Amino acid sequence: MNTARADALAAREQIATQGWIARSAEAFRHLPPPAAEVWLGGEAGALAAQPESAPIASPGWTLDPVGQTPQGVVEARWLDAGDPKQRAELFDGLPLPGDDADAAPFGWAHRALCRDGLRLRVGGDGSGDGAGGGNADIAADASSGADQRSVGDAPSSAEPVWLRLRHESRESVEAPLLVLEVAAGVRCVLVESHDAGPADAQRDPGDAQVEPGSEAQAAQVQNLQVHLRLGEGATLHHLRIAAPGARDSVAHHLHARLDRGARYVQALIASGSGYHLQRNRIDLQGERASASLAGVLFAPGSAIEQQVRVEHEGTHTSSDVEALVLASGAARAVVNAHTRIAPGADESQVRQRLSGIPTGGQPRLVLRPHLEIHHDNVQAAHGATWGAVPEDALFYARQRGLDEQHARALIIEGMASALLQRSLGEPELVQALEVDALLRRVAGSQFDGAHAALEVRHG
Repeated sequence: MNTARADALAAREQIATQGWIARSAEAFRHLPPPAAEVWLGGEAGALAAQPESAPIASPGWTLDPVGQTPQGVVEARWLDAGDPKQRAELFDGLPLPGDDADAAPFGWAHRALCRDGLRLRVGGDGSGDGAGGGNADIAADASSGADQRSVGDAPSSAEPVWLRLRHESRESVEAPLLVLEVAAGVRCVLVESHDAGPADAQRDPGDAQVEPGSEAQAAQVQNLQVHLRLGEGATLHHLRIAAPGARDSVAHHLHARLDRGARYVQALIASGSGYHLQRNRIDLQGERASASLAGVLFAPGSAIEQQVRVEHEGTHTSSDVEALVLASGAARAVVNAHTRIAPGADESQVRQRLSGIPTGGQPRLVLRPHLEIHHDNVQAAHGATWGAVPEDALFYARQRGLDEQHARALIIEGMASALLQRSLGEPELVQALEVDALLRRVAGSQFDGAHAALEVRHG
């Protein structure tokens, strides 16, 4: 038995011994996840049951450098978790699942089922030959069989590196992995999107016209792990789009570690499904590290939860967490924000603001801001608001000749757009990322008829 299969079997043993997430677990008590069997996919789909030499069929990650990629080299390695050498490289330096006690079972399930992953490094000393001009050369590493891509040329401190990363589901049950390192002083903009495409094993040749997220699409299960490492003074603007199918079970776990002076900005656009979890842990380890996370969550009669845990460990660190939930029907939507300021984290600044708006029906919304403060010289504020679209805003919108449906859609879109713009902070960046267009695309019919109003407005 090779080490990769042994590692996968050991992960399964951890789940069997420690058990799955209990319904009474504090972090998950408002929206318990499906049972372990859902995420493991049965023995037939597990890495442990695959032949020792089975290669990955086709990695689901597609990387597209944008523009001239002016800041140094972008290195990308697609790695096969079934190969012992590549698996060791793939998981090198990553924390064990037990380091996140609340969600450890998800971590062990990921290790048991992970078939492939992508490691990216932006900036620094690259080993690949710079192609320049945004063109990518792809070469095979003869020693390990891993695919490697190197992009870029001369470093520059003026312009950020732009990357578009898309993941398309290739299997009915999967556990993809992404590791991104941003070198010291480098600025990066990453657009990460997840398509709910039919699994290859279940796709019929006549299903070419099936739209992602449609009722005709086969349900999928995805347990994603994302690990981000930002060097001293590095900056990462991260736009994430997660729009699974209506019956899918999805869990995205993101762990970011920031060194001195690093800044991480995340803008999330996500829609509900059978079960949808977005869990973020941000470690502000270095002095003056900062993070801003904003999420717009759509839940049209579906389930979605966003969990954000920020650890302030360095001095003069700052964090801002903001979320807007738009729910309808019998939806279940939860936002859990927990910020901890460690002893000695002097002059830390913390802000949490959670909002929920029922757009129709009788949705259940749970908003939980929480501060854990172990140092007295800090600034901290948190709050949560839940309620309908403000009547005064509707009144003024109606005065412009709009009917109630158009007025409500206009106000909701404006609130969502403003939240993401506040997080991203740079008007040019917001425009370049086409945030408003992405909001309208993901929203679909989420507003109980308001989408039609938005289409009328935008043509």
